[in-house]
Amino acid sequence: MTADITAQPVNRNRLLWAGFTAILAAGVGFAIRGGIFDNWAQAYGFTGAQLGAIGGAGFIGFCFGIIGGGVIADKIGYGKLVMLAFATHVISAIVTFGASSPETAYAFLYWGMFLFAFANGVLEAVANPLVATLFPENRTHYLNILHASWPAGMVLGALVGWFLDDKMQIGWKIQLSLYLIPTIAYGLMFLGQKMPKSEASEKGVRLGDMFKDVGLAGGLVISFLLVIFFKDMFHLNTAVAALIGGAILVTIGVITKFSIGSLLLFFLFIAHALVGSVELGTDGWIQNITGNLFTSEQGKALFIWTSLIMFALRFCANFIEKKLKISPIGLLLICSVLACVGLILSSIMQTFVMALVALGIYAVGKTFFWPTMLAVASDRFPRTGAIAISIMGGIGMLSAGLIGTPGLGYTKDYYTAQTLQADQPAVYAEYVAEAPSKWLTLETPAIDGSKMEEARSAEARTPAQEAVVLAGQTGDRKTLKIDALLPAAMAVIYLLMMIYFKTRGGYKVVTIEDEVASEAKA
Repeated sequence: MTADITAQPVNRNRLLWAGFTAILAAGVGFAIRGGIFDNWAQAYGFTGAQLGAIGGAGFIGFCFGIIGGGVIADKIGYGKLVMLAFATHVISAIVTFGASSPETAYAFLYWGMFLFAFANGVLEAVANPLVATLFPENRTHYLNILHASWPAGMVLGALVGWFLDDKMQIGWKIQLSLYLIPTIAYGLMFLGQKMPKSEASEKGVRLGDMFKDVGLAGGLVISFLLVIFFKDMFHLNTAVAALIGGAILVTIGVITKFSIGSLLLFFLFIAHALVGSVELGTDGWIQNITGNLFTSEQGKALFIWTSLIMFALRFCANFIEKKLKISPIGLLLICSVLACVGLILSSIMQTFVMALVALGIYAVGKTFFWPTMLAVASDRFPRTGAIAISIMGGIGMLSAGLIGTPGLGYTKDYYTAQTLQADQPAVYAEYVAEAPSKWLTLETPAIDGSKMEEARSAEARTPAQEAVVLAGQTGDRKTLKIDALLPAAMAVIYLLMMIYFKTRGGYKVVTIEDEVASEAKA
């Protein structure tokens, strides 16, 4: 797993599929974790917000891995980062498996998830700029192929959970350990391969110049999310967290000589924060939600259905862009509308067939978000090298971890408790959790996770249990409806971007020389 072999040529196809396998490992682990949320709730009595926070750590760690890796990737080489990711993937398994008692389980699961995500982030800090550099002639197509591995991994992980959890009733630790198989595979595929440098690194662009397009505007997005992170993670007061965020922003200012940065990249960062919440935040909960609305097996089947749609369609980006003549921004606009419609329909689905249609529409919508956003950043800001797309990936994951996943968990808690309290106050008093559900500055009563899972799994439910289950389903439906607001906001941003490019002769791929010439004219 080193890039020090200089005599051999770059094998771009092997590197593409090595990156594919690395992200596949992340998808397998993500899906298995999503499928065992109910195991954790039953074993340790976690609320929806607590499960959301654990799932959120799976995105927060990614942020630190991809941003940190992206900043140093062009300086230390991709091979060393792959070694770091491989080691961290193994360590994360050891930490996660330390969960045993309800008193310590939360900490072990949270930090195990954080380390797993950190490794995933480091790998994407390698894979994204690597593929963008290897295939400059068609980045949208090949980045979509690279990220087809994510839904492929989710399909494999969901099938593992379906068979081992529902059928065989194998312990969650054994299920989770299976992500180590593709982890070993990607380690072997990267082993001994020569890796290229990004266009910016090849041409000797300095770190400060790589950060210039990010500037203070992009730094503001990063700092805002990190303020939330430090406040929630370390329980700092708002003033101290804001001080840390301000220090980070000043640091970016010093590096870039206080450049404002590109406003286009700023809005791409905002849009990608929404992408992270609506795609990954929803994926983290969708098995749980559909399993509650239908059956656990149907929930897993629907998750596999949406993942298969994503996997297949990500190989079609070239056809859409070249044959249908749809620009990357146009594709993102269409997808945001479809995702919004799919989530709204999902909130009212009553039958399994309707769920296939509604979630199918949502799956088509979310398919191209992540890789196409990375392609746009690579196309428009080549001078940033690995930095812009790594920061973008970090923003998406940090948003999913701090806003999307725990926010959806909080929303579920809020509407479930509100419904049960209004309909069955006596049952509510019996089932309400001791600790409230918290998210950002908000707080709401929640239903005890162990009691909720006991009610759902009961073969012959009591009237009280039936009321709890129905309240939970109402909470799930309202959560999906609220979730639909995110792609609606994304559609507005992409529409404005389309207008922007229209006034400038359309969407075009630019080079470092184009950027320098444009600055000279300005």
